[in-house]
Amino acid sequence: MNRSNAFALLTEYVSDQSLVRHCLSVESATRAYARKLGQDEDKWGIVGLLHDFDYERWPNPPDHPLHGSAILKSRGYPDDVIYAIKSHADYLADCPRLSRLDKALYACDELCGFITACALVRPNRLEGLEPRSVRKKLKQVSFAANVNRDDIIRGAADFGVDLDVHIAFCVAAMHASAARLGLATPASEVDS
Repeated sequence: MNRSNAFALLTEYVSDQSLVRHCLSVESATRAYARKLGQDEDKWGIVGLLHDFDYERWPNPPDHPLHGSAILKSRGYPDDVIYAIKSHADYLADCPRLSRLDKALYACDELCGFITACALVRPNRLEGLEPRSVRKKLKQVSFAANVNRDDIIRGAADFGVDLDVHIAFCVAAMHASAARLGLATPASEVDS
């Protein structure tokens, strides 16, 4: 199991660049948490990278993530990686989030998507994005309406992190990869 092979698998199944960038953003956050918590960065990063690799082809529950789980199993991915990916789906009752990895993925998934939405409406993108701005947007039900706010709040609580601290941490992790996430401050605005 290595990152190059995982990225090749992601791009084999996903053509939508927004979904690829979402997976990359979750990878950035889970990898950063692994580093902070002294865990296996490659494993946590690969879980973040591959958590939605089957979503484009099989978006309906429980096809997602069960089809992906079968593919990962056939390619020799470890059981704990497959389980963590399955556990990010609330509708799979037989896969409760047990490990720190399971909880980290769930905590980062919806939040990274929401942070991306927040960044895309700001001239400086991720630069200077603060938790209070993200929280303000969370209260606007019409903004990024497809993002489940309860999942964001529950994810941070289950992971045992304060929501504002979690938001700031994920923003920082994503900021470190802003260019590949399509969230870097546009050059024309930096030069002004």
